[in-house]
Amino acid sequence: MPPIDLDVSAHEHARRLRAGEYSARALAEATLARVRAQEPSLNAYITVTDDLALAQADAADARLKAGDAGPLVGIPVGVKDLLSTKGVQTTAASHMLEGFTPVIDCTVVERLNAAGAVTIGKTNLDEFAMGSSTEHSYFGPTKNPWDLTRVPGGSSGGSAATVAARGVPISIGTDTGGSIRQPASLCGILGLKTTYGRVSRFGIVAFASSLDQAGPFGRDAEDVATLLGAFAGHDPRDSTTAPVPVPDYTERFDRGFEGLRIGVPDSLLEQGVDAGVREAVEQAIATFASNGAQVKRGIELPAAKAALPVYYIIAPSEASANLARYDGVKYGFSYPDGRNAEEAMAESRGRGFGAEVKRRIMLGTYALSAGYYDAYYLKAQKVRTLIQREYAAAFADVDLILTPTSPGVAFRIGEKVDDPVAMYLNDLYTIPVNIAGLPGISIPCGMSEGLPVGLQLVGRYFEESTVLQAAHAYGSVTDWHERRPPALPGA
Repeated sequence: MPPIDLDVSAHEHARRLRAGEYSARALAEATLARVRAQEPSLNAYITVTDDLALAQADAADARLKAGDAGPLVGIPVGVKDLLSTKGVQTTAASHMLEGFTPVIDCTVVERLNAAGAVTIGKTNLDEFAMGSSTEHSYFGPTKNPWDLTRVPGGSSGGSAATVAARGVPISIGTDTGGSIRQPASLCGILGLKTTYGRVSRFGIVAFASSLDQAGPFGRDAEDVATLLGAFAGHDPRDSTTAPVPVPDYTERFDRGFEGLRIGVPDSLLEQGVDAGVREAVEQAIATFASNGAQVKRGIELPAAKAALPVYYIIAPSEASANLARYDGVKYGFSYPDGRNAEEAMAESRGRGFGAEVKRRIMLGTYALSAGYYDAYYLKAQKVRTLIQREYAAAFADVDLILTPTSPGVAFRIGEKVDDPVAMYLNDLYTIPVNIAGLPGISIPCGMSEGLPVGLQLVGRYFEESTVLQAAHAYGSVTDWHERRPPALPGA
């Protein structure tokens, strides 16, 4: 058998598996070999699950032989190490959870398993998903495959880097303030943040409960649509999931640019966007317009400029509550040498959490404290409502809102790690979407300084199909999503 081409899409692998060109086990073995070869350079995984992957591949081969071949049967996937996996270490990239092995799968993983996907490993991230660069991981930073001196973005940097490096064709991340879309942009792949309530959060380690959503990474719109269709939908174990039917997310692909009305908030594009990013985004706007989409310039979203401070009150406040459970008593890291229970708890939290997590816990505790709740948290929630209303008003005239995904390309490792404000500004365009609870995708739209540029498309609630239609249409007339890093490690 000739070597398996690991550069092809998930849907092409699915076709070849059904045609019997190679087995799911052979694909899993080739994928594991490449991932292992890349790890010394990329550090995209915390745990590589060889035994699990091969067992799942054998089960996939049995399904293929029986003619039970759905689109994900036998397809390798990376899973962010924030998602609980039964019998497989789930760390949230924190010393606090190092060695923790869940007794259940989260709903997303449960549905991936039912679809026949093959889990290659648990991917690296910023600790507890708090960061924009995957430098805040207890297990070390992940590198960007386009330039190993640069970050892949975050917090889902491992999931993005392994797809960009052709380790796996698809992966799962989570997005609280841009943690899927921003790394997708910096790594030159597609990443979709779903409508809040579209995907179950059951079994996913919580950061900010009113913002977190799991979503797919892929190298084209079809793979992203197929992966989302496998795990989206109502879950009775998560009361925040909506009882909204899950459509075939590829159903609108044959429409191309037909009927797309795209709004551009020009005033937001003036906020510190690098010249190369601005040029690539303007070229993408021209591409949409020249292919039949209606483009409306100058739509207004004035309150969106306040989304960054709103987010850094709401998200740390929810994080301070969610992370209170890690006390060194029930599970996780425990410091045994305290003179009393109070000191043991303080030492466990102080030693178990990293600097960025502790920073956000302190911010959130302060915002929720007596005398400050009304001034900070309550006011932030009121501005959140204003942002939601502005998006609703904008969507009366357009179907999608277009912005850059990130104001710049991938920055160098260490460049912003000691400047939290500069780091937070990387999520300038993605955070408003989480505040409003809307779906948004990042798609590759150009290059700047030899590095990928991402374009963000935001849609109405539960209209991921429209977002994916636009992404597919754009990909059908451009080849930015087909570009690959020039010198892949381990390839």
